[in-house]
Amino acid sequence: MKIGLYGGSFDPVHMGHLLVAQAALEELGLDRVVFIPASQSPFKPERILAPSNERLRLVRLALAGRNWAEIDDQEILRGGMSFTIETVRSYARRLPSAQLHYLIGADHVPFLGKWRESAELARLVEFVVIPRPGEPMAPVAAPFRVRSLAGFPLGVSSSQIRERVRSGHSIEWLVPPAVEEAIRNNRLYL
Repeated sequence: MKIGLYGGSFDPVHMGHLLVAQAALEELGLDRVVFIPASQSPFKPERILAPSNERLRLVRLALAGRNWAEIDDQEILRGGMSFTIETVRSYARRLPSAQLHYLIGADHVPFLGKWRESAELARLVEFVVIPRPGEPMAPVAAPFRVRSLAGFPLGVSSSQIRERVRSGHSIEWLVPPAVEEAIRNNRLYL
């Protein structure tokens, strides 16, 4: 079995996230893509996220009807800082014969060596990256295995979406319609 693990704050989930997952599914021949919302990034400890129940709901709305995708809330349930190694270990224990691929943004590549227990993480997963449009991918240090996908590069970020909401601008086409409606109805990111 080939599984794509896709961690992140998903604050909010947007079309770029979905396109990354779709590209990984197709290009790697994955059986599943698992979205894993973080409780709190150790690299952005000062960042205040939308409530975890709201972020989970937005991911559920975004993934509705996609039978190749699922949500794993283990990092939110653990609380505190989310360390990828803990999540990857749980998959390696439960699915010892699975090939694990961890999807990341290109901006994370230079910092892989700083991730908690990075040597073990490098042994357990292959990292999968879709570079941001117009930005070259940073060199990858050993022992990490990193694959770059062609995918559907889309220059959109969650921070841009949050700013557009705060500014009263439309986020149509940047997030799935159900996510846009939930953000508006629940007055998120204002």
